[in-house]
Amino acid sequence: MPRSSTSSPQRTRDALQNAMQNAILPKTSKQQDFFHRVWELAQHIPFGRVTTYGAIAEALGAKSSSRMVGYAMNAVDSAHRATDIPAHRVINRNGELSGKHHFATPTLMRELLEAEEVEFIGERVNLAKHFWQPPMQE
Repeated sequence: MPRSSTSSPQRTRDALQNAMQNAILPKTSKQQDFFHRVWELAQHIPFGRVTTYGAIAEALGAKSSSRMVGYAMNAVDSAHRATDIPAHRVINRNGELSGKHHFATPTLMRELLEAEEVEFIGERVNLAKHFWQPPMQE
């Protein structure tokens, strides 16, 4: 998919501002910073790979914050999905597409992953083959 001519930091700021305007994102600076860090890390998930909410939380030094990672992924508006912040590549620890209802259609998340040749075993991503471990962030 073609990428926007807008810089990556600008796209992240735009997503953050959109989430704030739509009251999706709590307004404290600490929570805003966490969402920003989640989106920055998510932009590094390779094509054809997936990671989990918990793996992102752990990489950010907030192991018990996987739910907040989910909130951050849900806050990504449709204009930034797939091309700028690949929210479709973030799934739950069981390989299930628990965020699929936040996409334009309930099947779009799976369709995007299948377009990247991500394999499924029933309704779950084959994590043994496609899991990406995010690097620890400072």
